[in-house]
Amino acid sequence: MIEPGRRRKLERGADGPGERIDLHGHSQDNARAQLTRLILTRHAEGRRSVLVITGKGALGEGVLRRRVPEWLAEPPLRGIVAGVSEAHRRHGGAGALYVALKRRGW
Repeated sequence: MIEPGRRRKLERGADGPGERIDLHGHSQDNARAQLTRLILTRHAEGRRSVLVITGKGALGEGVLRRRVPEWLAEPPLRGIVAGVSEAHRRHGGAGALYVALKRRGW
């Protein structure tokens, strides 16, 4: 879960979401590869958040919607992801997730 103050900034647009990735229509393998590549790259660049659009899937139980949080909690991403929350309605609501990234260690 993303801390409340940071989530409010994301919702208002004050802290992003600066980068977004749309995984609609991708296979699980392809979606995971793209997500991993983007998160690792943005973290290396010092970015602090990403908007991940998964879609809701049929009956609101999409495979990607369910799997993305699992992938974010596994290596190599779990060490750099600070939190995950459902996006505000204007950013996709139940079909999107805010992903907060930890600061880079210098």
